[in-house]
Amino acid sequence: MGRSLIFQRLVRFIAKDGKTYFGDAILPSSAKDISQATSARLISGDVLGDYTITENVAEISSLLSPLAASQTRTVRCLGLNYANHAKEAGMPIPKSPVLFYKPNTALSGPTDAIPVHAVAQQGTGLDYEGELVIVIGKEALNVSQAEAEEYVLGYAVGNDVSHRDWQQKWGGSQWSLGKCYNGWAPWGPAIVTKKGLPGGSLKGLRISTTVNGHVKQNELLDDMVFGVAYTVSFLSQGVTLLPGDLIFTGTPAGVQLGQHPPVWLTDGDEVKVAVDGIGGICNRMEFINDKNKAHI
Repeated sequence: MGRSLIFQRLVRFIAKDGKTYFGDAILPSSAKDISQATSARLISGDVLGDYTITENVAEISSLLSPLAASQTRTVRCLGLNYANHAKEAGMPIPKSPVLFYKPNTALSGPTDAIPVHAVAQQGTGLDYEGELVIVIGKEALNVSQAEAEEYVLGYAVGNDVSHRDWQQKWGGSQWSLGKCYNGWAPWGPAIVTKKGLPGGSLKGLRISTTVNGHVKQNELLDDMVFGVAYTVSFLSQGVTLLPGDLIFTGTPAGVQLGQHPPVWLTDGDEVKVAVDGIGGICNRMEFINDKNKAHI
């Protein structure tokens, strides 16, 4: 990019002065979770283009999603990208990535409440899906696996919140109606570049999900059926991936869809998803009183 300094842990945050900034998070030596950062070096310019990491430091009051929703044109999601998850869902391991989309209105921050409107309070099946998120850094079209990671800005943590009845029973044989609702793709707490990862790689890192403090998912990222390079290359064939686009890379085993009996999420449940070296997001389910709204 032609600059002397490149961020390692991009955060977007509200500072103590009440203003919103982009910054390169300063992680205390004792901290491993970027959500614990209390300050950041301010960044000026376009974080998806030309920017400068300044010498100015601001205190973090609260973290926002690493990019504003308007900076992400497309949210792509993979299904069945861990063999154990495909098994628990009773589906075959895919031979090619299973792709679906969420609107950017589904995006929300690392500590935002997840709204559950009347339409998603119907039936049963409110579920979590902890996922690694790939953030695209520059336009990618027909790229090879060998060069694919050059187009990746960094990585974050996400939750592909899902409603299984809308996904599987009422969605007309496609998944998006069970996954598209406002705020149902919380992500953060930062965009961590490859250089910012432990050992400069995703290798050996684990993803975990807890609900109300109880571990539900815990698996190596290495277990993904389709890794980062293959995924970016595959999705770029004939389709331009744009800076700021997100790819939710699928969830490991442990979702309630695969449990017998399932214990679906309900109002007030707290879901935390974390990836080693990146940090965690923690979101509370919030049922919205839409009694005057029509049920579908």
